[in-house]
Amino acid sequence: MREHEREKDNFIDKSPALGGSLVKEGAKKTGRIAAGWLVFLCILLPGTVAAVSQQSMTLEEAGQRGATLFAESGFTGMVLVVVRNREMAIRSYGETFPGSGRLPDSKSVIRLCSLSKIVTTDLLSKMVLEGKVRLADPLDRYAPKGKVVPRKGKDGRITLQDLATHTSGLPREVGSYPPHTAHFTFPDQSFRWNWLQKQKLISTPGTEALYSNVGFDLLGDALAVAAGKPYAQLLDERFVRPLRLQETMLTPNADQCARLLRGANDEGPCTDTQASGPSGGVYTTAGDMGRVLQYLLHIPGYPVQPDSALAVVFKPQQLKSVQGLDHAGDPTGIGLGWVQLGDPNSPQAVMEKTGGGAGFSTYIVLSRKKQTGVFVAVTEGKGPWHIDLFGEANNLLADLAGIPPLPARVHKTRPAKKRNARPSHRKKAANS
Repeated sequence: MREHEREKDNFIDKSPALGGSLVKEGAKKTGRIAAGWLVFLCILLPGTVAAVSQQSMTLEEAGQRGATLFAESGFTGMVLVVVRNREMAIRSYGETFPGSGRLPDSKSVIRLCSLSKIVTTDLLSKMVLEGKVRLADPLDRYAPKGKVVPRKGKDGRITLQDLATHTSGLPREVGSYPPHTAHFTFPDQSFRWNWLQKQKLISTPGTEALYSNVGFDLLGDALAVAAGKPYAQLLDERFVRPLRLQETMLTPNADQCARLLRGANDEGPCTDTQASGPSGGVYTTAGDMGRVLQYLLHIPGYPVQPDSALAVVFKPQQLKSVQGLDHAGDPTGIGLGWVQLGDPNSPQAVMEKTGGGAGFSTYIVLSRKKQTGVFVAVTEGKGPWHIDLFGEANNLLADLAGIPPLPARVHKTRPAKKRNARPSHRKKAANS
């Protein structure tokens, strides 16, 4: 029996930093809902019990909320990860693929899609802190020999900050995927730099926000040049190993591909995604995302992320326009890959990132002030969605953190163009 199969019966976190084990509830099935194991950790320090008891929702109730959400959704499968202070809960629902009859678990492989961007900006923030790059560095400093980066006007040079905040003036994509191309394998480095030579910027860098996947891949290229090593190696050395992640990667092996969750439609092969790793190619598991949440929330026992990684760089009113950043709500701030929602002068403010593509939708939302975070990943079903996944996750976070719910979105986002040419019955925005 494989280790990840045994884990459904005995899920234990052996991290000495956390100093405890995660005890799983038995799986429960109700109707079409297949609600998986719930794991949670509570290190009893002075005041911990009192602090938790004041919260309006327990982690077990969060798992029940997830079951209700899944039952109403039409998804094939779903994993939910919740962290609050030193508690962590992971729960799964549905099937690993249609007709499998098997629940996802903490070792099921998922695609982060555009949540890969907050990994890229984590690396950027660390390298800025170490003096290896600056946010104000022009992209052309890291361009391949003989390649030119377009400008807008005399001083309109694209900087690393512009790429990280979607204010580079570059379009969303280089174009449609060629037929039969696997997800997140196009464009590769050679193609995008050749493409860049022919571009005219849509706007002056730093003046308008327009969501750009190719911009983040160029940012990853720049970081790789500054580090003197491939982006995949940089990811492994500066993110995966320090957080002791077990299965976060760009090149899954055969066993990991066999554990990749699949939705109702054929989304093509599980394969090496180094070509678009910085913008959307990262694979991971719910187990690893529990550790990532604890890191992002500054839970003791983990490396400390630079505060700049989650800092707000722009308020929307500082820019001429903001497009493609409001899938989860109306932005009140734009950070390095992150979007702020809610009143920045109150405990209500949260930081979030949406993602989607290849049959997945993913979302992460944090209240660092309350040390509370939610991560959810779903695979599409046969029909349209029946819920607002991002809004429901925001409400769940608010109930867990004891903060006011976020206001309803005023500005409606048009569905974004999918990153690939594969047919899909999906009705929501993809690769956001």
